[in-house]
Amino acid sequence: MGSANQTHCGYLASDLTPEEISEEVYLQESLVWPGPPHKGIPFQQSSDPKHSFFVIINSKTVFQIGDMLEVLVHMHDFLGHPKQHGGDFLLARIHSPELKAGAAGKVVDHQNGFYSVYFSLLWPGEVHISIILVHPSEAVQVLKRLREERPDRVYFKSLFRSGYLSESTVCNLCLPLHQPLCNYSDPHTGEPWFCYKPKLLSCDTRIDHAKGGYQKHILVGKEILFFQSDVNIKIPISPSGAGYVVVKFPAKQDLPEPDKSIHAETAKYSPSGFYFQDMWMSTTQILKRFNDTSSITKCLKGKVIYLLGDSTVRQWFEYLNAFVPDLKEFNLGSPRNVGPFLAVDSDHNIMLKYRCHGPPIRFSTVAASELRYIANELEGIKGGKNTVVAITIWSHFSTFPVEVYIRRLRNIRRAVLRLLDRSPDTLIVIKTANLQALDPEVSLYNSDWFSLQLDILLRRMFQGLDVVLVDAWEMTLAHSLPHALHPPLIIVKNQIDVFLSHICPDSPKYDERMAKESGGTAGDWEMQANLKRQPSFLKEVGITDLSPEIILLPKSIKQAVHSELTSLGGMDM
Repeated sequence: MGSANQTHCGYLASDLTPEEISEEVYLQESLVWPGPPHKGIPFQQSSDPKHSFFVIINSKTVFQIGDMLEVLVHMHDFLGHPKQHGGDFLLARIHSPELKAGAAGKVVDHQNGFYSVYFSLLWPGEVHISIILVHPSEAVQVLKRLREERPDRVYFKSLFRSGYLSESTVCNLCLPLHQPLCNYSDPHTGEPWFCYKPKLLSCDTRIDHAKGGYQKHILVGKEILFFQSDVNIKIPISPSGAGYVVVKFPAKQDLPEPDKSIHAETAKYSPSGFYFQDMWMSTTQILKRFNDTSSITKCLKGKVIYLLGDSTVRQWFEYLNAFVPDLKEFNLGSPRNVGPFLAVDSDHNIMLKYRCHGPPIRFSTVAASELRYIANELEGIKGGKNTVVAITIWSHFSTFPVEVYIRRLRNIRRAVLRLLDRSPDTLIVIKTANLQALDPEVSLYNSDWFSLQLDILLRRMFQGLDVVLVDAWEMTLAHSLPHALHPPLIIVKNQIDVFLSHICPDSPKYDERMAKESGGTAGDWEMQANLKRQPSFLKEVGITDLSPEIILLPKSIKQAVHSELTSLGGMDM
């Protein structure tokens, strides 16, 4: 087994093909994060949100819907000195509280203490800017170190039992070799998992898996100073001058022109959606509102829905099971926060299933027989036009090197492709990571920075596949409610609306031939909800006398296509 100071890490033993090695290099490059020029920067010289500020630099008296708003953030340290390097983790949003409106912004790090933030202005009124320092660059460097050096900072355990004899041992992906191991690596996917062998029992007597706890005292020196609530964890940065702009509808004779001061690549930035009256308005699909049980039942009639992953997709099961009375949950004897769960509406032929992903998973206790890997679950799904699979997997991988997550996603991706090969009409939905509340302790294990890095990998690895995305990251960032690992009900409801709109789109998939005849392709179109019952346009669109509820926006030609959505007809704007 080796000497006591050796550590066995299953993820290091994987054999990669040349293509996989090349992909991993590309993925690692996408995660590169700038930082301080050297280690050991004292706390007083770290980023201080109270001394930092932002300004609106492309200022106008009045902005118009469709304009790009640019903000410049200038970071300073606790001594009031300007920062000379980048790497701070910032979040940005615009919002109008009285309209319950909000949208995410794009942050660009100039790596010299300055950050540009870009927002698409998507609704009228007084629009406020919010910039938050999640972590200073010095804290991010600590998180990087912990991710690589301390994959054991969350540990797991399993109970072994035979007759009246029982033992509990520590489990993980990496274990020091000071005693024999039980190898529970998955034979189909090769996903590694190990437990210390019980002293008196055999490896095949394992009966469950559970989170063991969190390793303490993992910071060194004065690193703890970089993680202080009310000092440098999720602290707002104040404006220098006005912190809001006024946005109006463009007049017919005054269509907005592209702002030449904004870099061409940044000018293309558009969020995946925005909130208005607490309703998510997608910029990438036409959304329907599923505000009553009958509309959900009609949408799901004849469908089998698989929800696979962590507790944030379990929220979807809980929402649908609670909201739709015709769905009857079967009592499988599963722990309330673990699953698996099953609900059925026999009258409308609906079946809804939830199952958690395999280890690492920080649930309280999961029966060993219920530990299933998503890739293996996908292999057992027949698929077809009435089959929907939603996958979420991210939070429980935040304490491990990214190679662990890449391997897991690679196995899931292979299984997704095989499922789509045998049943191309199967709908695959990927839900992204979301933001959460942070304090000094949570930051070391589940920081939003870890989640962001995993989210980048998720999007890159499924890019170009026939899957659809529910952007939970932006849906939590854009909303006014405090961040939470398990988002509040209104955000979950909007996620469900996006999910169900993919299952039951208002119209068939866009016809490529018709797009060409109209002067554009499917990729040229955006959607924007009409606000205040008046037409609102982006830069590329001409004027219409119609008053549509939804406008389809082709970027390549100046034309607006009127599309009635009766599901929005009842909105009180």
